[in-house]
Amino acid sequence: MKKTTSKNGKMEPQEFHEFFVDELKDIYWAEKHLVKALPKMKKAATSPELAAAFDKHTGETETHIETLEKVFELLGEKAVAKKCDAMAGILEEASGIIEETEKGTMIRDCGLILGAQKVEHYEIATYGGLRTLAAAMGHDDVAALLQKTLDNEKATDEALTGIAESVVNAEAVAE
Repeated sequence: MKKTTSKNGKMEPQEFHEFFVDELKDIYWAEKHLVKALPKMKKAATSPELAAAFDKHTGETETHIETLEKVFELLGEKAVAKKCDAMAGILEEASGIIEETEKGTMIRDCGLILGAQKVEHYEIATYGGLRTLAAAMGHDDVAALLQKTLDNEKATDEALTGIAESVVNAEAVAE
């Protein structure tokens, strides 16, 4: 992306807006691909608690996609996905965990939780940054929507930690 700067060295508003929209396209792609990966992770899970968490997160991810579509609409932009190399890599790694661990084991569940938390941490970083950018541009309505998604991502991460600590980790160690 060509960068133009004003006399004070700051990015021009149009350029900043284009950067923001480009990053929205990136996380839009990420969410659309995550919603396809989560059912595979659910199917690979051993513990009912983890399978239920993946099922719940699939529904939440569908809501995140709808929220992003609303954000694009509020900005007067078309909702278009742009490949997110980071999420593609994280999801590829999660697939590798499934292939490299034995079906029906808590060790696999540990790996699935780790993979899912990598997804969550990427999303938390992205939504936190996007929320801050939206606020800097005065898009308070967009910032509020992004904050809601950010809060949901943090809650999902905490839920995964809870499953790991209360159910999966101790059983995995004993396997």
